[in-house]
Amino acid sequence: MNSDEVLRVRLEVLRREHRDLDDAIAALEERGAAADPFTIRRLKKQKLTLKDRIATLEDRLTPDIIA
Repeated sequence: MNSDEVLRVRLEVLRREHRDLDDAIAALEERGAAADPFTIRRLKKQKLTLKDRIATLEDRLTPDIIA
């Protein structure tokens, strides 16, 4: 595998982790008052970190084209 293929695989893994965190957050928020707000906050922070890493990988894979 070349470096672009490795980046694409890593990107897909990160996207899957992002979706999983989104599902976990939604499940915790559905519990209402029984949910731990600190856990939800921590998961949301992890989700934002993943989003930044996804954006970085997407930028590396997208060629710079000056229009």
